[in-house]
Amino acid sequence: MSSSRRRIVADVALQGGAVSVAEEVDRAKVLDRLRLGDTTFRWLTRLAAIAVLIILGGIIVSLVHGSWPALRTFGFSFLVTETWNPVTEKFGAVAPIYGTLVTSAIAMLIAVPVGLFIAIFLTELCPMWLRRPIGIAIELLAGIPSIIYGIWGLFVFAPFLQQYVQPFLIDLFGPVPVLSPLFEGPPYGIGIFTAGLILAIMVLPFVTSISRDVFDAVPPVLKEAAYGLGCTTWEVARYVVLPYTRVGVIGGVMLGLGRALGETMAVTFVIGNAHRVSASLLAPGTTISATIANEFTEAVGDLYTSSLIALGLILFVITFIVLAAARLMLMRLNARIGS
Repeated sequence: MSSSRRRIVADVALQGGAVSVAEEVDRAKVLDRLRLGDTTFRWLTRLAAIAVLIILGGIIVSLVHGSWPALRTFGFSFLVTETWNPVTEKFGAVAPIYGTLVTSAIAMLIAVPVGLFIAIFLTELCPMWLRRPIGIAIELLAGIPSIIYGIWGLFVFAPFLQQYVQPFLIDLFGPVPVLSPLFEGPPYGIGIFTAGLILAIMVLPFVTSISRDVFDAVPPVLKEAAYGLGCTTWEVARYVVLPYTRVGVIGGVMLGLGRALGETMAVTFVIGNAHRVSASLLAPGTTISATIANEFTEAVGDLYTSSLIALGLILFVITFIVLAAARLMLMRLNARIGS
């Protein structure tokens, strides 16, 4: 090889080496920048998660600290006493706890099956031209403020129940030995049953919207295979759609239950705000959130305020137990299916 040719090859090699070094430097800079961004993102997400735990811990500490005078004074009797007398400073949480659990149970017993049926209708049976109007109507129900539900329930819904529905229930279940205590007494219009119905209307959009979204996420091939085997729409919904979306459905139900347990203004308008426990669902009652909303601004004295904060702590514990039970149920379902 001539000297000139040898020189050209050497120059090309040098240029190629220089280009490779530059590319390596650029690549290293890009990797460092990406690594820095990934590290920053990881720490931001970690700090966000830690912030949630700190806020939750702060809420628990503040509730325990605020309710400690009442818990120390009344002890376990606070949970089993019905008396609520601010004048004599005798407080018991049985009536609010009872009203909270019963109204939430009524709401979920009505809202869950109705919401699931609506979601199945929208995803499996509803004509395309009708899906959007019904979906928009459901979302509008979710966006109505709770105080609007309360005003409507007090001035429209409660008089309707008092005049037509409650007398019918009293006449229908009066002769039934087991159910007659649940529907006895005069038709007040307001009461635990009315509050449960209002909560059912408020919870229904959450259950329906989430169920509809998770039903839409079911792979069409699964439903088509079931239809190909000769299954009916009910069988497809029961054996294909619901098992595939059980986690999302239970999540929607838990979201609705959390709304029902903590709802304040709408319940305050229609429940009657009576601190007593009655077997009749038509009788007035109260809930934890309604009691706190009604009496916190009028609480005079440390013991009175501490008793209201203790009610908030009890509501927090009830919500935690419900969510923990739902998580345990999901774990057992997954373990059963896996086995």
